[in-house]
Amino acid sequence: MKRNNKKTKKNNHVITHKYTKEDEQFLYSDDARGIRLQLDYLKAETKMKEDGINHTIVVFGSARVIRFTKALKKLEKIKKKFEAKPDSDELLVELRSAERIVEKSHYYEEARKFGALVGQSGQGPKDCHVTLMTGGGPGIMEAANRGAFEVGAKSIGLNIELPHEQKPNPYLTPELSFHFRYFAIRKLHFMQRAKALVVFPGGFGTLDELFDLLTLIQTGKNPAIPVVLVCKSFWNRIVDFDYLYEEGVISKEDLTLFKFAETAEEAWDTILKWHKKKKTPLF
Repeated sequence: MKRNNKKTKKNNHVITHKYTKEDEQFLYSDDARGIRLQLDYLKAETKMKEDGINHTIVVFGSARVIRFTKALKKLEKIKKKFEAKPDSDELLVELRSAERIVEKSHYYEEARKFGALVGQSGQGPKDCHVTLMTGGGPGIMEAANRGAFEVGAKSIGLNIELPHEQKPNPYLTPELSFHFRYFAIRKLHFMQRAKALVVFPGGFGTLDELFDLLTLIQTGKNPAIPVVLVCKSFWNRIVDFDYLYEEGVISKEDLTLFKFAETAEEAWDTILKWHKKKKTPLF
């Protein structure tokens, strides 16, 4: 935390408050954790209220699924390294992973299209009643924010403090780009205004966020919302949902908590139909 001098007027006298090392040590102490949690929550909450953001459409997905041209360049670099060291098992694994990312790069474009669909909804790009929200980083998150940006709409990014810094992508609305210290508070903001969740292929972070929300809906801690998993073949290989049911660890009704889609248009249509059926119109 940077040291700041804060001046306030009291009885026509200027009082200067200085943050000392002791103040900083206290703010980052175990005893002040509750204060830090409140600050983490209030900054984003206050700004979203000011901007009239009532509902959000949340997009999750891998930071590693990038646009085709960029993915192809990375693949070519790894190919050259592998040609120089064809006996390297490590490079062989990297090569196969890079090939898979190129194959999945079309989901970058689908996320971009989906961001545009959300951005153009309602009364148009200036209407923030329903606003796109992502994790604020690269890959699928960048693509969705980019789609909203390209149609002139605002979009939200909830970035997170990580050991390897994740920079906010350049397509976020600057005043709606937030940086969180705590995953728990970030997740709270993902859920709080969400009227739909669209999940593209991703790794640990994406799985964590998806199953957190599914658990909240399953247990009634969060209102039911449409959950759309993009790329059925990916999700059915990552998680055998039917096997969970067959083993008796989830109920048959739990299999109805989500739908599959292959394209941005199909995902958006699924969301609109869900809300129409439930008589909870978005607009």
